[in-house]
This record gives sequence, C-alpha cells and structure tokens, in this order.
Amino acid sequence: MLWHKLSDINQLKDIKNSTIEQSGNGLTVLLFKHSTRCSISSMALNRLESKWQDQEKIPAYYLDLLSHRDISNEIASLFDVEHASPQVLLIKNGVCIYHNSHSGISASEILEAANN
Repeated sequence: MLWHKLSDINQLKDIKNSTIEQSGNGLTVLLFKHSTRCSISSMALNRLESKWQDQEKIPAYYLDLLSHRDISNEIASLFDVEHASPQVLLIKNGVCIYHNSHSGISASEILEAANN
C-alpha cells in the first residue's frame, strides 16, 4: 500500500478540493488516522495493508495523530466526523462518504464504499 504522509494541515484543503475538482473522474481519497503507541491501531493498520489490493486507484494518506493532533482535529471538523483512533475516512466530492474505526476497519468495506 502506497502511503502519502499527512503532515501539513493545508493538505486537507488540497485533498478536499482535489476530490471536488476531479469528481467526474470519481476521485476518492482514503485517510488513515493512526496512533503509533496503540496496539489496536497497529493491528488495524496491518490488517488493512495485508488485504489492500495494489491495483486500487485510491490515494491513501497516513496521519500520525500523536505528532499531528491539530490535523486530526481539523479532519473531524472539516469532514463532520467524531474523532476516533484508529480511524479511516473516505473523501469523495469534498465530503466524507464512509468512516469507521478500530476493528470495523476493513479493506473490503472501504473498497465497496469507494465503488458505490
């Protein structure tokens, strides 16, 4: 799984805008919020990476939320979701179309939501 590091709060506006500008192309972006000190978060990340199909055309962003809590807070505000960790969000047309956390993080569910 190719991860783009999410480390600048301005990236969120770029991500949101890119999904709006390329909505005709069906651009969907995945955000993964990870707590590097949490075993549940590590397990969810490993499970996601092991089941992810590389041929999927979904840009994936990884947020170390312990280092960037401000970005995590902005994600909650910008996309109107309650904070959780670990947490995945799918962004399409500038809005969150799917989110889940903890053991609910599933590659197959994410891909199904992205393709709807």
